[in-house]
Amino acid sequence: MLAILQKIVQEVNRARSLDDVLSIIVDKVHEAMDVDTASVYLTDFDREQHVLMATAGEGVGEGVDSLDSVRLNTGEGVVGLVARRAEPINLADASKHTNYKKFAGIDYDQFHAFLGVPIIHQRNVLGVLVVQRAEKKSFREDSVAFLVTLAAQLAGAIAHAEARGKGRSIEKIKSSTQRHFFRGQGSAPGVGIGTAVVIYPSADLMAVPDKEITDTDTEIFVYQDALARVVKDIEDMKERLGDNLKEDNRVLFDAYALLVNSDTIVDDVIEKIKAGNWAPGSLRDVITETSLKFKEMKDPYLRERADDILDLGQRIFLNLIDKDKKEIIYPKKTVLVGENIRATDLAEAPIKNIVAVVSNKGSSSSHIAILARAMDIPVVMGADGLDVAVIDTCKCIVDGYQGRLYIDPEQAIIDEYSLLEKEEGQLARQLKSLRKLPAETSDGKKMPLYVNTGLMADIGPSKKSGAEGVGLYRTEFPFMIRDSFPGEEEQSRIYRKTLSAFAPRPVTLRTLDVGGDKALPYFPIEEENPFLGWRGIRITLDHREIFLTQIRGMLRGAIGFDNLSILLPMISDLSELDEAVLLIDQAFTEMQDEGLAVTWPKIGAMIEVPSAVYQAEELAQRVDYLSIGTNDLTQYLLAVDRNNARVAKLYDSLHPAVLRAINQTVDAGHKYGRAVGVCGEMAGDPAAAILLLGMGVDNLSMAVASLPRVKWVIRSFSYRDARLMLTKALQFNSARETRNYLNSALDAAGLGGLIRAGKK
Repeated sequence: MLAILQKIVQEVNRARSLDDVLSIIVDKVHEAMDVDTASVYLTDFDREQHVLMATAGEGVGEGVDSLDSVRLNTGEGVVGLVARRAEPINLADASKHTNYKKFAGIDYDQFHAFLGVPIIHQRNVLGVLVVQRAEKKSFREDSVAFLVTLAAQLAGAIAHAEARGKGRSIEKIKSSTQRHFFRGQGSAPGVGIGTAVVIYPSADLMAVPDKEITDTDTEIFVYQDALARVVKDIEDMKERLGDNLKEDNRVLFDAYALLVNSDTIVDDVIEKIKAGNWAPGSLRDVITETSLKFKEMKDPYLRERADDILDLGQRIFLNLIDKDKKEIIYPKKTVLVGENIRATDLAEAPIKNIVAVVSNKGSSSSHIAILARAMDIPVVMGADGLDVAVIDTCKCIVDGYQGRLYIDPEQAIIDEYSLLEKEEGQLARQLKSLRKLPAETSDGKKMPLYVNTGLMADIGPSKKSGAEGVGLYRTEFPFMIRDSFPGEEEQSRIYRKTLSAFAPRPVTLRTLDVGGDKALPYFPIEEENPFLGWRGIRITLDHREIFLTQIRGMLRGAIGFDNLSILLPMISDLSELDEAVLLIDQAFTEMQDEGLAVTWPKIGAMIEVPSAVYQAEELAQRVDYLSIGTNDLTQYLLAVDRNNARVAKLYDSLHPAVLRAINQTVDAGHKYGRAVGVCGEMAGDPAAAILLLGMGVDNLSMAVASLPRVKWVIRSFSYRDARLMLTKALQFNSARETRNYLNSALDAAGLGGLIRAGKK
């Protein structure tokens, strides 16, 4: 599906006029979805009408003098209803709908099934994309998802058919300096000590020469056979992981199979073979050209797909030359290292032997990082400057907390980390004894502790940790590992698993929060300053069809449990909150009208931008609770990009400005009787937890690994002491002063093991 979407978008982007754009859309949709007819209606804002502009297939438009004579007033007909609701409508028999409207000269009787999705750009419904069939059967969920995704992608192309920016930028490679450890991005926490096993291609596709051939049919057969074996290898790797890989993560391997079967890799190579070059040389050219196109893209997620293309090219080449793969020996404690470790590399290794993963390229959004976090394997990504060719079999220490890699370290460092690794194991076993005990201070103040999650793989560990609910479910994860927007039914199934697993304990589902450093492969966003741009609630309010579908999925998934809370991210203005609540009410009312036993959820607003802090009282009067996202709040208050190594040391949630902002927000929420929680990384910081307790925060939500540590802190202090410590901390002028003060307090209480790796 992703390949088809990309092909349509590419053709549309090459079109020279609006007529060409619309013609390509209906022709390609008609072909791809195998429907009887596909049509596009555009909105005439001056006349407040929806006009038929293009159609493909038989029946529609054949009996009228011109297509644009087919006009619907605002809200008229089923098409008008799609535009008014700004959400998809999927009907088995459109003629039975109360909004159904006939036009003279158009034989609608031959069509029954109807699927219409709105085309929305910058909150304006530009038109409606419609497909119809003669069969009286509603369209499948994947068809709805495909059309919604396509409409969302093409909205900008339709709005700007005459002028499209084609600028691209190429990321520059930075050189590194000599140092005693390599610094990267800590992408999965933990400490791993073991022997480096370097993963690298056993053949260099880029070094393949050109060779003329005469028997093109045989060469094409050999190439197609190699493709089939690669697809089988990918399926085998997916199965090899077995229970170690949850359903959500299996989709990553499906994406690899999709790439192998894409038109570019299949058809373009065959065309070059027919032109006279042998299969390896043809493959080399196509892989090189395709990977360069991805590398030139601004979006980080799409840039990383260039490495997927290169990886697949190597695998196809290995099958082409039919060489036996060299057997890799994995020691009992293996640190998997590579220039660009892929999910398939992890799948081929014995999971029980892997203690850590290090990759020169990639980021926390890479597939390998997603999988490793689900498997509790420490990971360092982006180890810039690391020469992987010379470290095979070296002793390595991987610090997933600080993003450090030590190679053949001095004995003193080995001894230190070995002790820390041992002590962490002891501390983990000790903290397990707290699992069934409440998070309650010595003077009886209770602090509910929730977990942050986003993958099905987290449910088991979260429940075993003693978590009292889910304080933040990041719904963007299921979106990120698919090749189109998931539909209502699919989302409902995903959310229901978490809601049912924790019922009757509360579960907070955050609406789609993408943009910034979180990208969707099928919905690229190119901006000069993405963290101050189109992200979070701004995207979903601009694309109400995506928001409404997600809300319906949440409400449907919660039927029978009554433990759903909906959290709205990136709220910076009261109007955004008001609009979002109205849309939730719209979805709720529609589902009630459909006879579904939905219940009204609790609705909360995230406080993560400065404007929300200063309007916290007004926000509190409009919602059931407030949730403070300290990651972004700290970043915005301090004007610090925490992913930027040059300024990362300035990022600290214990900065006086951040503490005062949180304290002010808590007071604002409590003034109107609203619960105020914290769901950012600060909630899992044992030192910060003391101050949050003193502020009167109502609940903390954190990564499951942090929960027992924070519980230990809560049970080791009194609420009175926490209040006194807060009063003193608010007088400090720097984060360093505050942290030193809190660390000293933890040490004095015998909790030194909570502020650094190890037990003490």
